[in-house]
Amino acid sequence: MKSQPLTFLRILAIGFILLCATGAWLVLGAAMLVRTNDSDSRLGAAVDQVWGSPLVQPHPVAWYLSPTGERGRKTILPAASEIQVHLDYEPKAKGLLWYRTYGVRFHAIYRIANPTPIAQTIYVEFRLPEGGNAFEDVVFQLSEGDVKVSAATPRDGRLTQAIVVPAGGAAPLEVGYRTRGCDTWRYAFADADRIRDFRLAMTTNFSEIDFPPGTASPTTRHPVNGNGWQLLWEYRDVISPQGIGLSMPNVLNAGPVAARISFFAPVSLVFFFAVLLILGAVRDTGLHPMNYFFIAAGCFAFQLLFAYLVDHVPVHASFAISAAVSLLLVCGYIHLVGGRALTRIALPAQLGYMVLFSYSFFFDGMSGLTITIGAILTLAILMLASARVDWSEKFRRKPRAAAPPAVV
Repeated sequence: MKSQPLTFLRILAIGFILLCATGAWLVLGAAMLVRTNDSDSRLGAAVDQVWGSPLVQPHPVAWYLSPTGERGRKTILPAASEIQVHLDYEPKAKGLLWYRTYGVRFHAIYRIANPTPIAQTIYVEFRLPEGGNAFEDVVFQLSEGDVKVSAATPRDGRLTQAIVVPAGGAAPLEVGYRTRGCDTWRYAFADADRIRDFRLAMTTNFSEIDFPPGTASPTTRHPVNGNGWQLLWEYRDVISPQGIGLSMPNVLNAGPVAARISFFAPVSLVFFFAVLLILGAVRDTGLHPMNYFFIAAGCFAFQLLFAYLVDHVPVHASFAISAAVSLLLVCGYIHLVGGRALTRIALPAQLGYMVLFSYSFFFDGMSGLTITIGAILTLAILMLASARVDWSEKFRRKPRAAAPPAVV
């Protein structure tokens, strides 16, 4: 292949091709966001109906009616709490999104004490978590000696019952249920200003744990069978306690990832073109702008195929297939145009800038660092390779060959 001289018009033409490719990627990224949002609006409601939403379990409250002269009711909190929670993480895929769904088993025994010197009728209320549905194996039972009282059907998600507790006595309250939720599970103390003798033990079937903002870290934590945790929150006497909660592990969502890869693909193409342009000029293996047009199209095929293949094939397999197709298109074409010398430049450059950079979006927070490292490495390579190049000679226009004399 005859090397193309490095001229301003040639660079301008390559820049125009880069600008057109950028527009195509932006349109593709916007289309992926629209498809993702449409899928979420259609399928998210269906997931909520079956699995519920983020669950918040309130701390139970109790009260007794005050004597004549002190109108209203006196609120009391459990004197002691022993709670067991098991979270069973079961993410569900719908369209281009994964939903962080889980099942929860809740069982607790609270000690409801009578703080007065006379027998009192104490009313106890336990609220089932909002957002849950299909509560199973619901238990609500108050006991005082041989007397056991169970609550009737919940009203507005509240289980309420009354029991007579003697002076200085206490009644154990046993509650439990099974249900399902999504994203997070929390235990809230509501307006409780002081908690005593509280113990909540939580087991999980997943190893990646994260605590939502505004919640307290566990007192102790122990791994269970290498794929779960035993977490314990234990408070002897705490004023203004924070809530307790756990977020489900993050799941890689194909739609948002494909959109981000498309939006940032022009950055990769800038690096790729810069390497081809400068190293090609250094080695006298420059390409024509039309060659850059086909190279840009081959790179665009990567994100285009990935965006629509991910609907039918797992996300990592889709990425690998799309990357292989793009590498074959681009490097195969460059080999036909520029031979082995240019292919040895293009193959590692495309693999690094277009494939590995795109793969960094599979990891939260890594894309910015990857861009920075890639830019520094690219600068170092190009500076090293072109340090001894006479750029005035590279940009100098070569005189046109004189036309042969006409034959008379």
